[in-house]
Amino acid sequence: MRKAVSFMLGAIFGGIVGGATILFLAPGSGKETQIAIRERFSSLRAELGNAIAEQRAALESELQEYKT
Repeated sequence: MRKAVSFMLGAIFGGIVGGATILFLAPGSGKETQIAIRERFSSLRAELGNAIAEQRAALESELQEYKT
């Protein structure tokens, strides 16, 4: 459980840092930056969803081992 919480905090922090980096280093216009931020956010959300699903599957598997 501690690994999952640690991962979640790392993912959130990484997303915030990535978003701030995009804002400060964006070479494009405001619209282009907004599109880039939306795409990056969608990508991070998908990655986070996949990581959560993998962690959940691993924990459920571990739980089944303890039940038997």
